Amino acid sequence: MENKIINLGIFGFGCVGQGLYEVLNRTKGINARIKKICIKDPNKSRPIDSSYFTTDKNEILEDPTIDVVVELINETEAAFEIVSTALRNGKAVVSASKRMIAENLASLYQLQAENKVPFLYEASSCASIPIIRNLEEYYDNDLLNAVEGICNGSTNYILTKIFEENLSFETALQQAQDLGFAETDPTLDIEGYDPKFKIVILLLHAFGTFVKPEEVFNFGIHHLNDFDIQFAKQRNSTIKLIGHCRRNNGNVFAFVLPHLVKEHNLLYDVYNEYNGILLESAFTDKQFFVGKGAGGTATGSAVLSDISALLYNYRYEYKKIKQNNQPAFTNDVKLKVYLRYKTPDQVDLTEFFSIEEKYESSTWRYVVGSINLQKLKDAAWLKNKDVNLLVLE
Repeated sequence: MENKIINLGIFGFGCVGQGLYEVLNRTKGINARIKKICIKDPNKSRPIDSSYFTTDKNEILEDPTIDVVVELINETEAAFEIVSTALRNGKAVVSASKRMIAENLASLYQLQAENKVPFLYEASSCASIPIIRNLEEYYDNDLLNAVEGICNGSTNYILTKIFEENLSFETALQQAQDLGFAETDPTLDIEGYDPKFKIVILLLHAFGTFVKPEEVFNFGIHHLNDFDIQFAKQRNSTIKLIGHCRRNNGNVFAFVLPHLVKEHNLLYDVYNEYNGILLESAFTDKQFFVGKGAGGTATGSAVLSDISALLYNYRYEYKKIKQNNQPAFTNDVKLKVYLRYKTPDQVDLTEFFSIEEKYESSTWRYVVGSINLQKLKDAAWLKNKDVNLLVLE
């Protein structure tokens, strides 16, 4: 595609679609132009000329002059249908839909191989941080030990406001929604599903391991209360929602859980809507990436970077899948956690290997101890609003 103007067909013109339009117009060096944008509601007022818009997906999918399909909608099934149809039609595809990609990774990998077309999705994982391309190009599978970090800008914004400005959870969430960092329905963010989808994608590019989202345990910040916040502050720590994957004895494990983070940790100073990713490898120890993790132009810039890469015939090579030494996925690993609850009948402490610390008062109780990750994943008692969990470093 080098040296020619590429025509883009875009699905969706929400926060990210408008962000892409803005960064594309302000970038002079990319020979790409938007030919058509497919939207759901033709009557909605939009900031650009109505001639760009259509409600007929085939105006993009069946148009032979459109080179790249850019998928930016938030309906999982519709997004998969758009992407898979485009790939079968021989079009390069760029997507930001982390849930759709995480739930269909194996199928999407096959479709790229069968139709010999590139599918790029940097924007799905950490918005402005080029983490997928770094994992693809720079880190050899044998050397990489762990990928972990803050990969949800909405929850990081909420936690920053709670710890830095003493805002209540509700006020901080409302602010995040008003700024466009959090969705109207914030469930996917605050319960840790959104970062889990990203971790599933990163697992493939870091270790070559296909994992279904339901195999990975996620627990968010939706049960956080003032007692937990005080617990963290008394230990000169903050709380961050962290996605984590690590090699362990030939296997790899992964989870998304709130962590108690001390000042020496590089993630401690990742504030507001920023994301921070730590990579740990055998020879380089730790490397740290930080960048905006929410907002239209931050995500739009990652989409634009993928479009630019297509001009030079870039595609993911998935080298780690082809090396045939992928670690198997496991939840059989021991974690040290803080477990807060109200009454003894709300939790099952017999699940713990050991308990190091125990606290009881008239209002709250907690234990600090070691427990198996699979036990946590299976624990019905974590659904109780009076029960909260933090991983300790």
